[in-house]
Amino acid sequence: MSQKPSAIAEDRTCCAQPCFVTESVLLFEPSLWSVIQVSDRDRLTFLHNQSTQSFWQRQPGEACETVLVTATARILDLAIAVIDVEAVWLLVSPSRQADLLQRLDRYIFFSDQVTVADADSTLAVLTLIGDSTRSLLQTVVADALPELTENQHAALAIAGQSVQWVNYSGLGLPGSLLLVPVSGLDAVQAALQAAGAQLATVEQWERLRIQQGRPAVDRELTEEYNPLEAGLWQTLSFDKGCYIGQETIARLNTYKGVKQRLYGLALTTLPSQLPAPLLLEGEKVGVLTSAIATATGAIGLGYLRTKAGGAGLTVDCEGQPAMVVDRPYLRHTYFEPESASAAR
Repeated sequence: MSQKPSAIAEDRTCCAQPCFVTESVLLFEPSLWSVIQVSDRDRLTFLHNQSTQSFWQRQPGEACETVLVTATARILDLAIAVIDVEAVWLLVSPSRQADLLQRLDRYIFFSDQVTVADADSTLAVLTLIGDSTRSLLQTVVADALPELTENQHAALAIAGQSVQWVNYSGLGLPGSLLLVPVSGLDAVQAALQAAGAQLATVEQWERLRIQQGRPAVDRELTEEYNPLEAGLWQTLSFDKGCYIGQETIARLNTYKGVKQRLYGLALTTLPSQLPAPLLLEGEKVGVLTSAIATATGAIGLGYLRTKAGGAGLTVDCEGQPAMVVDRPYLRHTYFEPESASAAR
């Protein structure tokens, strides 16, 4: 398969509206993710109690996003959980893996049958982004690809290696994650590139991440913020019972108490440094946490006080106007129980 000259096309409105179109499949190397393996009998119950997503009814072959939080619901990391027959693999931010391993181990009690371990020495994660991802994968496997819905996964054989194919890119864009044995990583990557995948850079990932609105550690994901402020409502379960941080999250939802929210920003220029204050009529109403240049202007992510407004507002960033915009990855709608909605 021949490679196309341009991996990403942008139109003139992309600073305000997400409009990246993948013309070919981008291949990101394993540096984006670290892997924690959670295994043994109580693995699902343990993750159910230690993160924001519901795990009790999860089945092998599923994947989901979840947030690991402190007891006061402050963010530690946004993870992707890949549920298999004998283990759950947590795809986490590399800079947070060591701390998460220590924290999770601290919550394993004597009667728990669960083990958490660093799996980076055995598993690597390749990321594919592009509308043609499925077609490309079909060219490197012998059998027909299974039909998967988003957030399902299945085993594939690529270049003689057993690979877990997760039908999710991590960004809400067309694409996939591949969990590959470290021993076979070079062979799998070579097969994907021979089929037409274009090796991509961390800067390209960062541009796509900000364009989509996915928060990142040490930027939008820190212990200064909670998942509701970060727009991660899709990772929260409000009916699964008690878990670490649950009381704070439930109270913020019940009383509609989210004081700041994460949004995209269409910037005039890149700021001189990050974080950068966001001003409205001379008053600080938020903070810019991420920014990157594109072919048509700079884009960013930042937290904005709820009372200041939302999408459509224009704020000041270092003396230049910045438009607040929605991004596809972010949600800001309070959870309403079905019974309450039906009664209206």
